[in-house]
Amino acid sequence: MNVSMILAAGEGTRMKSKCPKVLHKIAGKPILSYVVNICQEVRMDKNVVIVGHKSDQVVDYFKDQDLVFKKQPTGQGVPYGTGFAVMQGQEEFSDEDMVYVLTGDTPLIKEETLRKFMDYVDYHQQAACVLTAILPKPYGYGRIVRGDDSNILHIVEEKDASVRERAITEVNTGIFAFQGGPLKAALKELDSNNSQGELYLTDVIHHLVEAGYQVGGFTLNDEREMLGINSRAQLAVCEGIMRERINEAHMLNGVTFLDPSSTLVEYGVKIGQDTVIYPGAILQGDSEIGQACTIYGNSRIVDSKIGNNVTIDNSLIEKSVVEDGVSMGPYAHLRPNSHLEEDVHIGNFVEVKNAHLGQGTKAGHLAYIGDADVGAGVNIGCGVIFVNYNGKEKFRSTVKDGAFVGSNVNLVAPVVIEEEAYLAAGSTITKDVPSGDLAIARSQQKNISKKMD
Repeated sequence: MNVSMILAAGEGTRMKSKCPKVLHKIAGKPILSYVVNICQEVRMDKNVVIVGHKSDQVVDYFKDQDLVFKKQPTGQGVPYGTGFAVMQGQEEFSDEDMVYVLTGDTPLIKEETLRKFMDYVDYHQQAACVLTAILPKPYGYGRIVRGDDSNILHIVEEKDASVRERAITEVNTGIFAFQGGPLKAALKELDSNNSQGELYLTDVIHHLVEAGYQVGGFTLNDEREMLGINSRAQLAVCEGIMRERINEAHMLNGVTFLDPSSTLVEYGVKIGQDTVIYPGAILQGDSEIGQACTIYGNSRIVDSKIGNNVTIDNSLIEKSVVEDGVSMGPYAHLRPNSHLEEDVHIGNFVEVKNAHLGQGTKAGHLAYIGDADVGAGVNIGCGVIFVNYNGKEKFRSTVKDGAFVGSNVNLVAPVVIEEEAYLAAGSTITKDVPSGDLAIARSQQKNISKKMD
């Protein structure tokens, strides 16, 4: 059985944050979720997460996933270190299992890389294997010391390394594979006799070699995959790399980015072929964009589904559905639970909230459509307000197919406007309007001369 052991107990003090380090986000997802998802994708038989600092928050975030959480003790006298963290999960694997140790703050590791590493481990059947990388500037990383047969002899941490060892450019990525039995035996041999006073997992390698086991090493092709996050600066670096990966994947699938570096697309967003995205656009959450859409700069789409051939100009869409052929903006706003059917037009400074607009309906400018069911082919003039709130409760309005709502009309909910009804400009409508009728609700014009009698 393959068991993953994901180390996520660190305090992350350099992040200067009240949020646990592994819950900070890159491309819209917590750091830890990338590692968890990769382990799930490669079908580990069991995924164990070692938590410590603010563990309740971490466990709560992942409560719906098939994970085993083990809490690392904290406080004075606790030795800490990666070896100590792995000890907390010993009961979750047997002697016959292969245990893969990963760190929860390295979100850039790719599924393809982990699969290749696992294949290498399966083929060589060694007691342990280390995923390594070659760095031209290896400062800060544990160095890989190999023997004449290229097997790994031990890993020496930067602070404990000699001058000669510091010249080594092959480094430890923090990802390991261990046979369960030898790992348990070696963990018992660990001590904190080092500069940090911690139990190093890297010392397990030395104990395995001393016990006569062979330890292999598999080297990364792209050293960026090993980058960890311990500070806001490193968070920004990983964010940039992840955004680059995401945008490149979309471009390979037929999406045009006029300036990928200034376009933010979060992990998991779907975009159809021949869609063109201008600089400044932000696509977030569980959003899906159809084919042949045009999204102009400073538009933001959150948790929404957009159909095909849609044009969005500098607008905000939140938790809504937009069907084929819709045009929006500039400066339009769809608030949650809005639904625009095919060929709807929402123009300048139009806000829609919790409303359904039928096919071909148009609201060109300066309107608020809230808590409403609007039919097909309706015209909503400039300055129209759906008055949905009386200070205590909200009510819905219904405007049926083909109705005409003139400029500066107030519809005071609840009210029903039947098919082909016509609401005169400047009216405040408080009663239902029958099909085909003209409704006028305004005082008679009176002109008062400036001349005095």
